[in-house]
Amino acid sequence: MAAPRRGNTGYSCYFITASTFQKRNILQSDRMASLFMDVLFHCREQQKYLLHEFVVMPDHFHLLITPMVSLERAVQLIKGGFSFRAKRELGFVYEIWQRSYYDRRVRDAGEHFAFREYIRLNAVKRGLAASPERYPYCSAWPEFQLDRAPQRLKPIDFV
Repeated sequence: MAAPRRGNTGYSCYFITASTFQKRNILQSDRMASLFMDVLFHCREQQKYLLHEFVVMPDHFHLLITPMVSLERAVQLIKGGFSFRAKRELGFVYEIWQRSYYDRRVRDAGEHFAFREYIRLNAVKRGLAASPERYPYCSAWPEFQLDRAPQRLKPIDFV
């Protein structure tokens, strides 16, 4: 994996939330949610970030990522890449995203675990699935090969 580029925050991990335009349920269909995940994994394969956790909800998404480019660039690639492909491949002609996004730097293993659980339980809390493993647009599915947490954020095993 390439080292982060100059101007980045290093190997900092971030919890990201971005909402669809006016909180509309743009990501509720399988084709839209699947396309979003395809963009998410494509950017990861291009070594733009490490992907630790994600959930795609009907009107927003949450991520735990470690950018390899600037955080702003990583989010731009995800949101912009999805907008471009939704318009080109699915003929979507409406506004997709709210302009801003929320980010919080993950400071320690406890925060990483708390954000991870929040992401995994988001669909359950909203009544979209009985368990995280039953929601198809969540990193709780064992098929998804995700990146490990940065070394400094790995939880300490207590005896």
